[in-house]
Formats: sequence, structure tokens, C-alpha cells
Amino acid sequence: LHCALNMETVEMNSVSLKRPHSEDDVANADEIKRQKISEKSKTGNDSGQSVETVTEQPDKSLLEDTKNEIIPREESEEQEDEELEDSDEDGDPESFADMMKHGLTESDVGITKFVSSHKGFSGILKERYSDFVVHEIGKDGRVSHLDDFSVPVDDEDPSEETFTVLSDEDKQRLEELQLLKNKEASVAIEVIEDTKEKRTVIHQAVKSLFPGLETKTEDRDGKKYIIAYHAAGKKALANPRKHSWPKSRGSYCHFVLYKENKDTMDAINVLSKFLRVKPNIFSYMGTKDKRAITVQEIAVLRITAQRLAHLNKCLMNFKLGNFSYKNHPLKLGELQGNHFTVVLRNITGTDDQIEQAMHSLREIGFINYYGMQRFGTTAVPTYQIGRAILQNNWNEVMDLILKPRPGAEKGYLVKCREEWAKTKDPAAALKKLPVKRCVEGQLLRGLLKYGMKNIISAFGIIPRNNRLMYIHSYQSYVWNNMVSKRIEEYGLRAVPGDLTLKGATAVHIEEGDVDNYTIHDVVMPLPGFDVIYPKHKIGEAYKEMLVADNLDINNMRHKIRDYSLSGAYRKIIIRPQNVSWEVVAYDDPRIPLFTTDLDKLEGKPLPVLPTDGKFRALKMEFSLPPSTYATMAIREVLKMDTSIKNQTQLNTTWLR
Repeated sequence: LHCALNMETVEMNSVSLKRPHSEDDVANADEIKRQKISEKSKTGNDSGQSVETVTEQPDKSLLEDTKNEIIPREESEEQEDEELEDSDEDGDPESFADMMKHGLTESDVGITKFVSSHKGFSGILKERYSDFVVHEIGKDGRVSHLDDFSVPVDDEDPSEETFTVLSDEDKQRLEELQLLKNKEASVAIEVIEDTKEKRTVIHQAVKSLFPGLETKTEDRDGKKYIIAYHAAGKKALANPRKHSWPKSRGSYCHFVLYKENKDTMDAINVLSKFLRVKPNIFSYMGTKDKRAITVQEIAVLRITAQRLAHLNKCLMNFKLGNFSYKNHPLKLGELQGNHFTVVLRNITGTDDQIEQAMHSLREIGFINYYGMQRFGTTAVPTYQIGRAILQNNWNEVMDLILKPRPGAEKGYLVKCREEWAKTKDPAAALKKLPVKRCVEGQLLRGLLKYGMKNIISAFGIIPRNNRLMYIHSYQSYVWNNMVSKRIEEYGLRAVPGDLTLKGATAVHIEEGDVDNYTIHDVVMPLPGFDVIYPKHKIGEAYKEMLVADNLDINNMRHKIRDYSLSGAYRKIIIRPQNVSWEVVAYDDPRIPLFTTDLDKLEGKPLPVLPTDGKFRALKMEFSLPPSTYATMAIREVLKMDTSIKNQTQLNTTWLR
């Protein structure tokens, strides 16, 4: 197995979140999505700890938006893109902070209220993998853990020799044959030390490591050769041969993926490269954030646990374990939520403040805002593009995506935008863009193909998930603003005219019934053609907000079906489950403050902490349902603004 894939190293950047001098400046804190400001906007499943899947009443379009599609790209383009991204430096702290002046703050996206009464304090949330850990909670309520590397015993598995019998040169030739990269119709492998057992092992190795190839034995000049050839042409690559899989074994191998500083899609793309299969044979319940340690379940069609376990020798930044065979794949949105373990270092709060903050989080909860990740990191927020799509203003969509913008961006994007502003020539702008997979590159390619008169088709070249992310961002922007208005107007109690869910149906709370409900029962709609609105002032506020944006709340169907919004309902307050916390003292900021699944498997001891250290850290754990943002829970505890713009302006000392 070639173990030479260029995996990125774990970045351990962190930011100190200091409180502003003015007491009124209720600023806040959280997981800061920055350092490498990616040139592409965040995709739809960007959750608070990345679980944008199903809202309480699933919006059909939202579910379609996050289909398990991972489109493999041309390998050369992929490597070129990765190298360019890796080589791009962030620059010095001051210039970064300066650039981020153009970013969004929480109030720009409607995040303005808190539910608790405690006084805020500051802390540091490190973007170290050891300070932010996410464990997926499956539909049966079981929390995913990596605690077993063993492979289920199976008589049908090939011998261990299968993985070593082929030389690197043989593997190279077989891979080229499998991927139809060479002109030959077959590859011949000479059998040295010819025995029936040896030939059997080679046959097994070719078939199991290179799905789609068949083998036969031939005599040539008195020597034995194993001949590998294509069984069923190009289709074989996507669909490993069915007859080679034992009937008694479930078709799907389920396993736990433990990853550090890598998002779920990237991890699956790497696995599919190693296994030489298409990424779409993998399934999962939710995508997880990059800047964290995350533990989740994955299922893969007809790949043995034995082959997957062998990858652990090669993989950097992630591990596979807890293998089992089942008859079903995983479905997006089937999870119950995620369990978070978060360390806030160098906290300034008194013990009393911390107790108040954590009790409030446990008893009342936090406002279920869509977090800052939902709205992009640059001077052009994703919701503005979403609004232009809904308005059917395609020139504006093109302009917002391609025009020059102030703020943190990679140099080649800046040059591409300047060229576009100057010439409006897609070919000339594309030449300035070495990385082709970003939204800008895709749109320019579309304009080149369909012409400037057909922006709708050109925009359609962008993957569907990314296109829908813009309109979902606009829905989220409206929802955040309306919830802030609702809490401003009526506080933390249920009032007549509010909405609540009976099963999956929203109903209004009536005057005589109001005492039977609390704020935890209240939902508010994401705007769409299939939802109802509150019957009090906030129902009118929705209409007014959309009118101001030249949209009609009573006509959310778009002439392009993809962009029609059905809407959904979302709880306005979330009370986290399984909340626990402790304050620990420490001296060395580099020492991890708890052990991970991998530490336990490798037998690493618990860190020894001083009883009276120089610094204090708040270690907290809590569980959240899907589509809620851990950053918004942390914001409620610290009462500090979670935007990159605010953090970089409060403190421009970026620790390397």
C-alpha cells in the first residue's frame, strides 16, 4: 500500500479572547474559524460543531441540500489546488486583524441577545485538537467512541500475505490498468517461487485490492504468470463485483472514524484514494467540523474491515476502528446529535460567575441562533448572495461572487477579481486563478461555457449543495433577526400567537392555553411556502423584513424549483443535555487537559495537573441536537462576540 499521500499536519493555532475595556461592549467568545481563511464559502453542512442536517421539522430542500455526494475531481487539479492552499501563508497578525475589519460581527447577522443574567468573562478557546472534541450520538442514543482496533474474525477474509505479495511496481501497473490509464488490456505478473498457494494469494490480492479486475493463470515460455484484466469495462470501478462478497456477511462495513483537523468529506476522499474506490460508496449521518477532534460512524459498501484496518498504518490525522458488518448504509440526519468536550483556557471569571453561567446553560439553555460559520468569512456575506438568488437578480449574484472585496483573501483570488472588474472577461479572469475548485472558478467556467447572457446556467455549474447554501444562509439570517426581535418584545415566556409543534405540525398557542407552555416549547419558522408565522407582532415583522428585501413572504416558490423554499421550524431556545463542568488549574498551555479516545487506546496517562497552577481553565461537556451550534452555547457562557472580526480586533496576538 502506498502511504505517501500528502496529508496536512495538525495546525495548533489559538486565539486569546480578551474582554473589551467598555463594560457595555458585551463581547463574547468561541471557536474561531479563521487562520486559513478558505477561499471558498463554507458549505451548507457547517454546523456549530458541524451538524447541518435535519431541523425539528425537516425542510425537504435542506435534506436534499446535504446529500452524501462527494464528487471526485481530476487528481492533478486536486494536488495542484492542495499545494497552493498549503503554501498560502496567513501573514502577520496585524495585517490579518486589519483585513478582518471587513468581516461580519454577530449583530450583522441578527445575533444580539443573551438569555442569562450573569456577568460575562473571557477565556481562550484554542483551536488545538485537544481542546475541542466532538462525539456523534447515533439514532439509538449511543455516543460514538473509538475504543477497539480489532477486526471481526471472518473465514472469508484473504490472508495477511495478500497485502504484501505485490511489489510497488506491480501495484502501480495494476492501478493504471484499473483506472484505464494505459493502453494495455491486461497486466502480467510473473509468479516467482511458483506454488498453488502462492498463485492463490496473488489472485486474491489483485481482486481485493483492485476491484473491477479479474485474473487468470497462463503459461508463457515455461513460466507461470497471473494475468489481470478488466471484467466489465468502466462500470466495474464503481461497483465492486458482487459475487466476491460472502452472502452471510452484511454488505456494509460500519466503522468509527476518529479525525483531527480534517473535515469529513476530505477524510472520505483520502480513504477512497487509498482503497481505489469512488467516494460515493461511503455514507454517514452528519458531517463534522475540521478544527476539532471528531469521532463519528461511517459505513462503506463491500470493503472488508481487514482492508480498512490496514489503512491505519498509513493515515495521518485519523484512525479507523470499531468495525462491524451490517445490512444497511447510514442516512444523513439519522443522528440524535453530538456530545462536546470543550476547554476554555486562561479564564478570568470568578468561581461564582462560572457557576452562574454553567447553571444557566443547564437550566435555561441558549438562543438557538445560526452561528457565524453559516454566513461566510469575507466582506460579502453568503446571505446577500442568497437574497439576490431569491430576488431572481442574476447580475447581482454574479457581481457579488466575482467583484473585488476588501478583507482576508488569498492573493490569486484578489488578482482574479481585479481582472474581472477590469475586463468582465471570464477567460482572462480564469487565467489568474490557479485553483479551479473554488466557487469563483466554477462560476467563471460556467460563464465561459454558457455566455454572459445565461448566468442562470453558468451558476448551475456550481455544485448543488453550494448553491443551496446561499439561500439557506438567507433563511438563517432572517430567522436570527426575527428571534432577537421576539425575545426583545416578549422575553423568555410563551405568549399567545407563538408557534409550537404538535408532532410535525406547527400550531398557534391560544390565549387560554398559554400557561401550558414554556419558552422551550416555542418554535419559529425559517421563511418558506410551507410554513405558518406567529400571530403577534413578529409575524408582521417577518413580512416587513422580506418586503424590505423585495421579496413576497406569500410567494416563496421560485421559477427554478431548486431555489423554492418550503421553510422549516426551529426551536428558539435549546437546553443542552448532559451538562457538566469543572475548573482546573494548569501551568503549561501546551499540556492537554483531558485524554482523547486515541490517547486511551495508546495507553497515554492522564495529564498530571498542579493543584495551584498559574492559569485556570473551564472544562465543559454538553450534548446538542443536530443543526445547533456549539459556538452559540459557548457565547452564552462567556458573553463575548464569536465573530472572527471581533476576536482579531480584541486581540491580535496569534499564538503559533
